[in-house]
Amino acid sequence: MAPPGPDAVVLDLDGVLVDSEERWDEARRELVADRGGTWSDEATHAMLGMSSREWSVYVRDELGVAMEPDAISDAVVERLIAGYRRELPLLPGAVEAVRRLGEHWPLGLASSSNAPVIALVLERTGLDAVIRVWLSSEEVPRGKPAPDVYLEAARRLGVEPECCTAVEDSHAGIRSAKSAGMRVVAIPNASYPPDDEALELADAVVGSLDELTVSVLTG
Repeated sequence: MAPPGPDAVVLDLDGVLVDSEERWDEARRELVADRGGTWSDEATHAMLGMSSREWSVYVRDELGVAMEPDAISDAVVERLIAGYRRELPLLPGAVEAVRRLGEHWPLGLASSSNAPVIALVLERTGLDAVIRVWLSSEEVPRGKPAPDVYLEAARRLGVEPECCTAVEDSHAGIRSAKSAGMRVVAIPNASYPPDDEALELADAVVGSLDELTVSVLTG
């Protein structure tokens, strides 16, 4: 029997389970440099939480890469997956935390990563046997901080969003889950921490995945 608390838990991927934000940043920077674009100081933060469609258009229009958005997305994902196959940058305690939560609640995953990236991570970790539903924000009209990806995750889990708890690390992710009506547990990303306004929206804040306990989820 599930303990008191949410009817389901929905996790983010990048920055929560995988230390990937810098990997994404590196892959995009490489593409922009290779294709004669110009990286801007605000590009990294501007693209945090964007869906693949959104950041690919940004790379084309704002960073000057003369490629179609789909081709930009495919090229960046190819670079990222190649790196993941060499070494998967899991955050400490990621697999253990997911399995711990999965003993008590149905789990979903709502990510801004492209579907092939999510599938690779879940397959490599064996968490595809624990997480019941997962989706990429490329499958919904708007990326984070819009609530679309969390609303769809709740729908696929068959649970009302208000009865879900989300686990997030970034300002866009926290806002997305909160806008969907979910309770939010934040694990602030060390490299790209959420702004103070977003962090105040979180219902609980923990310092690491080891602190993501059943009691925190039922609090």
